[in-house]
Amino acid sequence: MENQRTEITSLGEFGLIDHLTKNIELQNASSIVGVGDDGAVIDHFGKQTVISTDMLVEGVHFDLMYTPLRHLGYKSVIVNLSDICAMNATPTQILLSLAFSNRFSLEALDEFYEGVYAACQRYGVDLIGGDTTTSQKGFIISCTAIGEVTPDKFIKRSTANVGDLLCVSGDLGAAFLGLTLLEREKNIFLENPGVQPDLEGEQYIVQRILKPEARKDIIEFLQSQNVTPTAMIDVSDGLSSEILHICKQSDTGCVLYEEKVPITEDTRNAAFKFNMDPTACALSGGEDYELLFTIRPEDYDKIVISEDISVIGYLTEPELGAHIHTKGGNQFPITAQGWNAFK
Repeated sequence: MENQRTEITSLGEFGLIDHLTKNIELQNASSIVGVGDDGAVIDHFGKQTVISTDMLVEGVHFDLMYTPLRHLGYKSVIVNLSDICAMNATPTQILLSLAFSNRFSLEALDEFYEGVYAACQRYGVDLIGGDTTTSQKGFIISCTAIGEVTPDKFIKRSTANVGDLLCVSGDLGAAFLGLTLLEREKNIFLENPGVQPDLEGEQYIVQRILKPEARKDIIEFLQSQNVTPTAMIDVSDGLSSEILHICKQSDTGCVLYEEKVPITEDTRNAAFKFNMDPTACALSGGEDYELLFTIRPEDYDKIVISEDISVIGYLTEPELGAHIHTKGGNQFPITAQGWNAFK
């Protein structure tokens, strides 16, 4: 059977919204009124509300040559939920707005929304509204995430203290290498359209760029251990850049130990294949969506039981600056060479 293609114009805007949202079932008691009215209504029953928004633009943030629409839908939600988690909050709702050209069929949008709903399902989040409009070319996504937190339990970037331990969840650098691999395969394909992409053995790094996860599990673990981070941020622009945000906003310096930075074997091997330094990929790569946070030294024993959290350094007086101690025993200032949408 031939792939069916339904033109969006055959539905009109309201028909499209009805089509894309017809199966929504609200999962959160705080979602009072969802899609279908002039506004959504949420009530967090005495909790405080955390809100974050992100735009993803085709050709700047993603390339549809190697990004399946289902994965893009999933990731559009995840990058926002990650920001909510970084505030020590529980994500509860999202609003999603799209602009797209007539290059996109109804089936393409269905595929995108499959990913959106998969993320909502996995994280227990309700899609409660948004907007669709036309774009001259390309695909533009704007997602706003809403979360709830017990009053005054949110965590900012500016509240760390000298002597706090610097911790990060998961592992770093893989997403950047996945992107590097996909870009390489794209360029080979453009030069030789008959050549099939070779992603053999690289599933981990490709998955990390195409289908990241938000570390809601880390927030839940910290709460179960009764550990409240003193500052927190998600790692979207590279570890070095995020460390410097915390140091600048909390008015501290830091010492980071290269050998403590968590990098998987898959990531190391991929870096060596590309003649790159794995640590440089972790420091400057970005899009890992792990959580970087600081804790009081007395909470150390509570977090070491998690294999998913690494203590990678500590905060110092601001005049000492931010430094990395290398495996070779040298010391260098940490510089922000993270991803920049405006370069």
